[in-house]
Amino acid sequence: MRTADIAVTEIRCDNPLREKRGPIPREDAFLVSLHLRDSRNREYWEDGRRVSVCDLRAGESCLHDLKRDPTAFPDKAFHSLIFYLPRAALDAIADDANASRICDLSYEPGAGVNDVTISGLGGLLLPALSHPDQANPLFVDHVLLAVGVHVAQTYGGMRPMSRLARGGLAPWQERRAREILRANIKRGVALKEVARECGLSVGYFSHAFRRTLGVAPHKWLTEQRVVLSKEKLRDDGLSLSDVAAECGFSDQSHLTRVFRQTVGVSPGTWRRALKE
Repeated sequence: MRTADIAVTEIRCDNPLREKRGPIPREDAFLVSLHLRDSRNREYWEDGRRVSVCDLRAGESCLHDLKRDPTAFPDKAFHSLIFYLPRAALDAIADDANASRICDLSYEPGAGVNDVTISGLGGLLLPALSHPDQANPLFVDHVLLAVGVHVAQTYGGMRPMSRLARGGLAPWQERRAREILRANIKRGVALKEVARECGLSVGYFSHAFRRTLGVAPHKWLTEQRVVLSKEKLRDDGLSLSDVAAECGFSDQSHLTRVFRQTVGVSPGTWRRALKE
């Protein structure tokens, strides 16, 4: 899954080929790998030179600079989330924070770090990666942006130059954001698109939206889908599958899960209660 700049990929290999991987094309970007399985005695190279042999535990993260040709020897089964952070994404994050742009990230090549923030954010994305058809694009954008900001601050030393108080959305921005989100209630919309329509950066828009409406954009959109589904459920001519399709859910089971989490009962039970 990806936003315009940042991406995340889940990689799992239960039967490794036990041969050195081919080189990854060099570019001005970083990878952050979150290991979901223990790996003992992992050999790691940069620029064609072996720089470490170490044990990695599930939950630990490693940083990799794609300008340095990072390579590992996959002689054991592995399971990881890989976050892709290009320079353009880090520059945008720094600009949004009114901070100096990041020259490099500080890390020990090949070594695992117990970064509970990366582990926690990665855990939030696992269900979306398992069921991408049910993933809320706004939610994915929100989490990937959080990963980028965390990496910029923790490993890039990013600090805002000024701490200007951030307010909420202007009335016209709130109206425009609501319009766009409702217009895309079926297919979803990228956070970057909504922010651009409001004349704001993604980070500022996300903060201002929450300050104004009390919830994050992806949460607000989910709430609106549930509100719409209640309207559609009043029409006995629509099946639950029809209601799911009309309201932006991937299928009936997706509708049922979200509806029950929000309302407390299944849509079928809620519909039957209307007739009592």
